Amino acid sequence: MEIRKIGSQGLSAAAIGLGCMGMTHAYGTRNDEESIATFHHAIDRGVTHFDTAEVYGPYTNEELVGKAMKGHRAGITIATKFGFKLGGGGVGTTDGTPANCKRAVEGSLTRLDVDVIDLYYLHRKDANVPIEDSVGAMKELVEAGKVRYIGLSEVNAETIRRAHKVHPITAVQSEYSLWERDIEESILPAMRELGIGLVPFSPLGRGYLTGAVQSTAQFGEKDFRRTLPRFDDEHLAANEKLVEVVKAVAARHSGTPAQIALAWVLAQGKDIVPIPGTKRRTYLDDNLGAADIELTARDLVELNGLASLVSGDRYAAHAAKLAER
Repeated sequence: MEIRKIGSQGLSAAAIGLGCMGMTHAYGTRNDEESIATFHHAIDRGVTHFDTAEVYGPYTNEELVGKAMKGHRAGITIATKFGFKLGGGGVGTTDGTPANCKRAVEGSLTRLDVDVIDLYYLHRKDANVPIEDSVGAMKELVEAGKVRYIGLSEVNAETIRRAHKVHPITAVQSEYSLWERDIEESILPAMRELGIGLVPFSPLGRGYLTGAVQSTAQFGEKDFRRTLPRFDDEHLAANEKLVEVVKAVAARHSGTPAQIALAWVLAQGKDIVPIPGTKRRTYLDDNLGAADIELTARDLVELNGLASLVSGDRYAAHAAKLAER
C-alpha cells in the first residue's frame, strides 16, 4: 500500500488506517477475539496507523488496542486523544486544561502499554480553555518524550491557526466523506497552507455509504447513530439517491460501494489518510481494496456532485457546537 506523509513534521503511514472505536464503543456489541484478529490482519495487510481515544468506553478501547498491539509495536503508529472530563463510567464535559492533559496521557500510556504515543490529539476544544493553553501542555509532552506529534480533532480554521503558533500541528482529524464535506470551505485550505495532514474519520458515512443501512431499526438500542439527525429514517430514505450513484460507479469498477467511497477520499489529496473503522476482517479486506481503485474523471464528476444532495444535519446542535460548527 502507498505510504503517505501525515503533515510536514515527519509522520507517515500507509494510505488507509484503521479506526478502532467500534471495537468496544458506539456500534453494536463487542467481540474482542475478532477485533484483535482484525487488528493483526490489518498489520499483515500493510496497515500502519491505528486510532483510538481515552473516551472510547471510556478506557476500554485503549485497553483492547494495547492488548492487540503486544508484540506488534514495530512499524506501526498509534494515535489517541484526550479532552473530556470523565467520571462515573461515562463522558462528562470537555476538559482541555493542562492538568487534564497531563493526567490523561499517563493513563493512555499505561493502557496502551507503550513508552510514547505517536500522535496525540485534543479530542474536542474546550470552550473555557484557550487553545494556546491546551496545546502548550501537549507541547510539554513532546518535550518530555511522551508524545511524538500532536493533533486536533473537529476544530475550525481559526483554532488551527492559533494552535499552530504554539507548536506545529501534525494532523487534524475530522469527518470527511462523500456526504460530509464542510471542511473544504476554510478548514482544509488552512491546513494545507500550514502543512497539516488530514485524518478523516467515518469516510464511509458511518456505514451508510456502503449501502448496508436502510433503517434505524437495524441499529441496537445503544448504537451512536440513533442520536444523529442524518440517520433519521426520513433522511436515510432521502439520501438513498447518493448510494445509488456510488453503487453505479462501483459496478463500473467491479468493486463495492465502500471501496468507491474510500477511493474518493483518497483521491482528494496525498496528505489524507482515512481511518475507516471496523472490527471484522471481512470488512477490513473490502476497505483496503479501495487502494487499488483509480477513479476516472467521469467518476469524480458524478461523485463530487453528491454533496449538494445530502439530507439531514450531521450532528445535533450540542455536538455540532463541540465540533466548532
